[in-house]
Amino acid sequence: MTPPTALFQGQTPLAVRMRPVSLDEVAGQGHLLRAGSPLVKLADPDASAQVASSVVLWGPPGTGKTTLAQAIARSSGRRFVELSAVTAGVRDVREVMQEALNQRDLYGQSTILFLDEIHRFTKAQQDALLPGVENGWVVLIAATTENPSFSVISPLLSRSLLLTLRPLSDEDLRILIDRAVADPRGLGGAVTLGDAAAEALVRLSSGDARRALTALEAAASLAEPVDDADGTGDEADGDDARPVIQPEHVSQAVDRALLRYDRQGDEHYDVISAFIKSIRGSDVDAAMHYLARMVEAGEDPRFIARRLVISAAEDIGLADPNALTIAVAAADAVQFIGMPEGRIPLAEATAYLATTAKSNAAYVAIDAAIADVRSGGFGRVPVHLRDAHYPGAKRLGHGKGYVYPHDLDVGVATQQYLPDELRGKRYYVPTARGAERDIAARVEKIRRILGDD
Repeated sequence: MTPPTALFQGQTPLAVRMRPVSLDEVAGQGHLLRAGSPLVKLADPDASAQVASSVVLWGPPGTGKTTLAQAIARSSGRRFVELSAVTAGVRDVREVMQEALNQRDLYGQSTILFLDEIHRFTKAQQDALLPGVENGWVVLIAATTENPSFSVISPLLSRSLLLTLRPLSDEDLRILIDRAVADPRGLGGAVTLGDAAAEALVRLSSGDARRALTALEAAASLAEPVDDADGTGDEADGDDARPVIQPEHVSQAVDRALLRYDRQGDEHYDVISAFIKSIRGSDVDAAMHYLARMVEAGEDPRFIARRLVISAAEDIGLADPNALTIAVAAADAVQFIGMPEGRIPLAEATAYLATTAKSNAAYVAIDAAIADVRSGGFGRVPVHLRDAHYPGAKRLGHGKGYVYPHDLDVGVATQQYLPDELRGKRYYVPTARGAERDIAARVEKIRRILGDD
């Protein structure tokens, strides 16, 4: 029997061999492939002569952007040209546009230009696409993993339909994997895939079809024939049963789940947002999960530490004054010891902040005060609080009537501090949570002494 490790050597990668040749074979993205949708119309050969809208496909890796473009080209009968923004320049784009114009004028054939990773194109390179898109020389299908609102120029975006691809569901991935095992283009039934191994592949692929098929191919090369007596082989083959992919083969092929994280993209902001909101919501387990995702993705630990310091001040405040101290200490520790050990003080600070009492009273207070100042809600500093140390200040009455609090037993003097226009204004409203409960009682006593009731 052919050794398992020799089954797939020298072949085109499984993910490429299994690429659908029509939209009917595409797994997932059902929201974009309904009858009458723009992509379906674009693939319709009966509509190939009609002017079609260019599209920008935005989604994570392995969700089918290239697959959709090629399937549309095959189904529609249009000429297909593929460029990569990694290697193509303005000259390449202009040559494609000129050739597309010639094909249209001489042979009546329209061209689909698939541009992968358009977010890597400069503004000048994207500008070179505009004449061809605007005049219908090409139907542009551009793919990007980054938010087009920030990575694609407005004139090009306004002339295209923006379609968002979603990570494949577990069901979609299972269909894709099972098809690859049986299809002659794939493994052609040369191996057997059990349910446990299939579930492991799905779980470790994180919605990425390419990763699922790559892992399947690697796991298949590790599989070994299983005697039928074990109950896992092919009954017809006996001792020559097909190789069986076991969960341990999957774990050898894929050592960890693929993280959906881009330090410059949307996932960066989504994960840090979820991290801070989990701390604010006192869910320590969720906070630890998002911290782990950032650490594993190689996020700058100083960025995480800065956000912990902000969280300690904004969301915890005086409900637990120690929180800010711990967050700052974690930031100093990370700077001092680096990673991977820096993950430990980050985790300690995360756990403390998530589980302690919360109050945003100080944060609300400063924002309210700033809002008043910006809107003109301020007045002159009361005369008795003004600086009396420079020559002539006393002649102006500065400092006259000021009571030095330390001269009093209670340490608080009955005198006005706010300008007349804001007298009695309340910015800081302490909560009854944590240490702020005691602060609230003290603030009320102080305000009574100050005469601000």
